[in-house]
Amino acid sequence: MSATKPSGTPRPLRESAHESISHFLQQLDGADCTDLHRLVLAQVEEPLLRAVMEETCGNQSKAAAMLGLNRGTLRTKLRQYDLL
Repeated sequence: MSATKPSGTPRPLRESAHESISHFLQQLDGADCTDLHRLVLAQVEEPLLRAVMEETCGNQSKAAAMLGLNRGTLRTKLRQYDLL
């Protein structure tokens, strides 16, 4: 399945996420998986933070507002992913 629609417009995030998660689960090939929720959130959170910081030109106050986080929480997450 292609990552973009025929017109070149990216598919909705929800569809891309579903496809990626389904692919990951298929790759497990029956192996046990625990803490999948944490794993998926960690995989999505870093690129989300990176994209929002780029969109706000590094303005943490604007980024925190856009994400619905307080600035302290944003800073903690940026440090966690080495984005500061």
